[in-house]
Amino acid sequence: MPSQFFGLNIAYTGLLASNAALNTTSNNIANVQTEGFSRQQVTTQAANALRVFQTYGCAGAGVETLAIERVRNEFYDFRYWNNNQKVGEYEQKIYYMEQIETYFHDNGQNAGFKTVFDQLMITGLQELMKNPANPSFKEQFVGYAGALTEYFNNVAGNLEKLQKDVNEEIKVKVDEINTIASEIATLNKQINTIELKGINANELRDRRALLVDQLSQIVDVEVKETKLQDANNPDRKTGGSRFIVKIAGGQVLVDNFEYNGLKCVSRTDDEKVNQTDVDGLYDVVWDDGNDSTFNLYGGAMGGALKGLVDLRDGNNGENFEGKITNVDNNKNTVTVQVEKHYLTDLNKCNLSDSGGIVKLGNKEYYYDSWTYSISYNAAGEAEYSYTFQLSDNTLNKDPLNVANGSTASVGKGITYQGVPYYMAQMNEWIRTFSQKFNDILTSGYSGDQKGIPLFTANMATENKQYFMEDKYRYDKFTKEDFDKNGAFTVTVGKNKTDEPNYYLMTAKYFDVSTTIEKDPSLLANKKNESDGPEQKDLLEDIGKLATDKGSMSFRGCSASEFLQCILSDVALNASRAETFYSSYVDIAATIDTQRISISGVDEDEEAVNLVKYQNGYNLASKMIQTLTEVYDRLILQTGV
Repeated sequence: MPSQFFGLNIAYTGLLASNAALNTTSNNIANVQTEGFSRQQVTTQAANALRVFQTYGCAGAGVETLAIERVRNEFYDFRYWNNNQKVGEYEQKIYYMEQIETYFHDNGQNAGFKTVFDQLMITGLQELMKNPANPSFKEQFVGYAGALTEYFNNVAGNLEKLQKDVNEEIKVKVDEINTIASEIATLNKQINTIELKGINANELRDRRALLVDQLSQIVDVEVKETKLQDANNPDRKTGGSRFIVKIAGGQVLVDNFEYNGLKCVSRTDDEKVNQTDVDGLYDVVWDDGNDSTFNLYGGAMGGALKGLVDLRDGNNGENFEGKITNVDNNKNTVTVQVEKHYLTDLNKCNLSDSGGIVKLGNKEYYYDSWTYSISYNAAGEAEYSYTFQLSDNTLNKDPLNVANGSTASVGKGITYQGVPYYMAQMNEWIRTFSQKFNDILTSGYSGDQKGIPLFTANMATENKQYFMEDKYRYDKFTKEDFDKNGAFTVTVGKNKTDEPNYYLMTAKYFDVSTTIEKDPSLLANKKNESDGPEQKDLLEDIGKLATDKGSMSFRGCSASEFLQCILSDVALNASRAETFYSSYVDIAATIDTQRISISGVDEDEEAVNLVKYQNGYNLASKMIQTLTEVYDRLILQTGV
């Protein structure tokens, strides 16, 4: 039979449960605007009944307050994190693609491509054709040519600056990843310290989830939490857990109390990938003392970091790759045969001209220079190859050990059209246009003077200009030349200026010949030396370059349609980024709404709970008051 005071104990448990519920409701209301806070609720259950050996069997023993738990559905967290990486990626792409679009945009007011090109090929040329021998008109025409080169210099400079900005933002994102990883590892330790005592670390778990939210926008995340078991008693609940965070396609960032930091390492001059890359681009490695490789280019990579990498290194998938056909250990060279159209056509190539790293088989080697070659096989088909001159053993510690037939590559094929792609597109147009333009000029005369090239390139290291020689022109090489003289070769690399060729002509160093700038009368205007000074047939051929695809073709279009080709790429990428960003932001809002509907604090619901738990508390208090009166009657008024 239960004690006379049993009812008091029951009422006391009810008072405790209602008090805990009221305090939890108060906490929920206080955090209604707190970011990342999960609604909490009190978990209760009926206390074990007391066996009283009466006909009714057992007597209820009140209520047990088991825990205060956060209300959270991890399924929506995972969905939110997977979607959030896309939001971060396309947010970056929108921002920077709009800048690139501004660089190329020509609305007729700013000096865009169409404006300066029309000044040269329409305004300037028409004026010159009125009086071809007049030095003043030639000077004006050369001035318009200088404006065209300056336009490309400026755009290249803007794109270089943008690449530097993106590069620095990559470092900022890496630092943010490290900060978040460090805090998650600290929280894991705090959570385990508390929960090993049987207490739920609700607020700490909310903070950790919020950090993963932030991390998921920077890089793709994969989270796994497993309960720790007692090896001696597997059925015992230890309260401890192991929390692992993986990023960038499954690379471990946080493993419970430990985290793997990342760091940015600047590429040296010997590690350049693209001809147009700015110096000091960052590679990201693990900060583990060994600089272990962090896969920055994995297919599963996501988040803002992926968007930045695509923008900085995106080459439309056009990286160097081919098959090794010859290895010469004595000369320390490797010959690689290529078939990709952007490698067979040297005007389209963007391989570093100052040395870099080539991957031969599964191993990387430094190279100082490379030689581009054209030869013909027995079937009369052209074959294209690159021969890499590897660096000495100060850079390559291991001896050359690679077999014929193995693959060779430089850099990564990133399908996005980033800064390297647009730089390569400008270089291709400049090289093609300059070759065609200069060929026309050098085939004619100015008075009795043989025509000289108008467009050239400045040297990067010296205050000089290149003089492009026809013997280094791959586009003029034929099978007949091969049968007569053998294969065509041209070498590009460190301090290699003794074989000047149009590959060295880039948007950054594009310029007008100083010889013609000083003496514009040297600009050729006629085809035959014997013709009069007013002859303009050569200028008519120059005029055809603008609109005649037979005279010059760029991506199947005429020279004047360069802007349309580039802007179509930029506009498509910008529009695509905007569309995807809007879509993923809407999805994120939908998922977050679903998540908040479960874990968020609803003010109306908490108001109802407040009344409910208040009534419960009042009733438990009333029960205690009633029992107090009973005990008073029993003890003080019964008996003697």
